[in-house]
Amino acid sequence: MPGIAPRYWMMIAALGLVWGATFLLIKLALEGITPFWLAAGRIGFAALLLGAIWGWRGFKLFRGEANWPSIIIIGILSTALPFMMISWGQQHVSSGFTGVSMAAIPLMVLPLAHFFVPGEQMTLRRLIGFSIGFAGVALLIGSKAFETSGAELEAYGRAACLTAAACYSVSSILTRRLPPADPVGLAAIFLVIGCFIIFPAAWAAEGPPVMPDTQTLLIAAILGLIPTAAANLLRVIVVREAGPTFMTLTNYQVPVWAVVLGAVFLGEDLPPSMLLAMGMILGGLGLSQFGKLSRLFTKGG
Repeated sequence: MPGIAPRYWMMIAALGLVWGATFLLIKLALEGITPFWLAAGRIGFAALLLGAIWGWRGFKLFRGEANWPSIIIIGILSTALPFMMISWGQQHVSSGFTGVSMAAIPLMVLPLAHFFVPGEQMTLRRLIGFSIGFAGVALLIGSKAFETSGAELEAYGRAACLTAAACYSVSSILTRRLPPADPVGLAAIFLVIGCFIIFPAAWAAEGPPVMPDTQTLLIAAILGLIPTAAANLLRVIVVREAGPTFMTLTNYQVPVWAVVLGAVFLGEDLPPSMLLAMGMILGGLGLSQFGKLSRLFTKGG
């Protein structure tokens, strides 16, 4: 089996940092805008941006026949639906549970890829590695992940967060299985489809949008540009070219960056288990990707 080229490892590292920093920006943006409309603004801005770039490239998509049913399903599962599930679910669960839910994505992708993606067979070493990484995330977040919020709809909120994780998992598998296509076109189409879902949902849930202040607009634009447009393009490239299982390495990085950046910029306390948790996460990821890492350092990718 060939190794993973260094550029994909760099993409994974960049995605982990970007999505980890996203929590800071969302927290600031929500001071001036409601959750669904923030999600709609992010997706809408990103769709316009990538759509313009795609148009400049000639609106090329598939080299052969397009699989539109799969594209529509992926667009719903990779953008609008998980955004809405997380936004609603977070109102009824602890923030720690949301983090653990996202860290469960690799454990969901692993069996799906085993059956539906050629060359992504599940091995005992990979399963143990991902399990250690997940345990590291749970340790990092601490008991907050499993504390009850006391909300009446907590069980439904937890189900919503896990549904969002399942959406990301299934969409990664379906994206990998698509025929050869232009990655910019794919990322743009997914976001456009997401717009058709999120805008009516935001209007129904939160009423007509209210013009936010300049600072909130700027933060929303940054969220649309970097963690939505640019990151979704990188996600499509990594899933298509390096595989959905490899892509899930970002899900163990995000909580680490979120905790570290929260401590640096928001003055939040670092958990006492930080070093041990990071060791478990890195060790688990290293174990799960041992063969690819060996080829990377012995042959340069």
